[in-house]
Amino acid sequence: MTYKETLDWMFVQLPMYQEKGKSAFNGKLDAIKSFSQHLGNPEKQFKSIHVAGTNGKGSSSHMLASILQEAGYKVGLYTSPHVKDFRERIRINGKTVSEQFVVDFIDRNRPFLDANELSFFEMTVGMAFNYFANQEVDLAIIEVGLGGRLDSTNIITPEVSLITNIGYDHMDILGHTLAKITREKAGIIKPDVPVVISEYQKETAEIFDSIATTLNAEIVYASETIEEEYETSLLGSYQTKNIKGVIATLNMLNGFEFTADHMKEGLFNVVENTGIMGRWQILREQPRVICDTAHNSEGLELVVQQLMEEKFDRIHLVLGFVEDKNLEALLPLFPKNEYYYFSRPDIRRGLDVEILKDKALKHGLKGSSYGSVQEAYGAALKNASEMDIVFVGGSTFTVAEVL
Repeated sequence: MTYKETLDWMFVQLPMYQEKGKSAFNGKLDAIKSFSQHLGNPEKQFKSIHVAGTNGKGSSSHMLASILQEAGYKVGLYTSPHVKDFRERIRINGKTVSEQFVVDFIDRNRPFLDANELSFFEMTVGMAFNYFANQEVDLAIIEVGLGGRLDSTNIITPEVSLITNIGYDHMDILGHTLAKITREKAGIIKPDVPVVISEYQKETAEIFDSIATTLNAEIVYASETIEEEYETSLLGSYQTKNIKGVIATLNMLNGFEFTADHMKEGLFNVVENTGIMGRWQILREQPRVICDTAHNSEGLELVVQQLMEEKFDRIHLVLGFVEDKNLEALLPLFPKNEYYYFSRPDIRRGLDVEILKDKALKHGLKGSSYGSVQEAYGAALKNASEMDIVFVGGSTFTVAEVL
């Protein structure tokens, strides 16, 4: 198969969360454990840092990778979802896995995949772990896909675990209370493996402390212990919390050497070193176009707050969501006096644009609906003056179509 044919097979034939939602989540580790054993347990052949959380886990993962790259290490990076190309999920020192490796991996393991009906995410995790083992990385940064306890990445035993923060997202799978969500995220904590919590939250700290104590895992709350201040090339004031978690994680990482200069340069060169996209990314000026992949209430609240601190005459917001989002919690976060361009991201789970428009109107958000994200974005650019801002967000998939 060609690369495109391989991706089509992965996307269409097997369940994929970003397309199908909850129905693609099987809530078990049996399949990934079996696949790992079939591959020769590659996750045991490299050291790792495991990163979970509701918001900030992607940015934090890229920061960690960038700093360790600056220190001269060969660093694997596994993240999800991808924005433009599937290969973004699997990188070494910022370079994506080759198309040929993806094709060869699926072809070589096709009989096992056919027989065992692995999910899209399970086969992708196996691919990443196999690649990192074959390439003999010094360390791999592994981002949780969803939750933690039953996430397919949770077969590793990392050097350090990092949990960025806890908020309300994927509640249909993880639970409808912070306590339940916290227990799912805390599922990545391993016996005798130190864990860093980026942000101290009174509602969740007792649960983290209890689990860490039971597992004899040293626990550190970065927001309470890290005083150093660093700048990062990742724009967005919300990155301050992520930086503290990253620094605390590196402080607990044994066997690797890095300096304050490595931290400084790594944080300042995250985009160049890792290729991260979609975090308060500025696409152009006059009008200024900003996109951000934040898609839950905690993340969007911070993004909208920063958006309103920008200098502008008017904001044009291009929004598109997926079906499982709680719009009653998200829509009140957006400003009522700006103009909206409603669209539907081009995936199966994309929320119908007329449903979005009607619900937005009930929350005082006025605008027009468009047949595609590109059409909405084009209209926003056409209507915006040089002193205006165009914001694109609501979903990773909405941002991806603009990028």
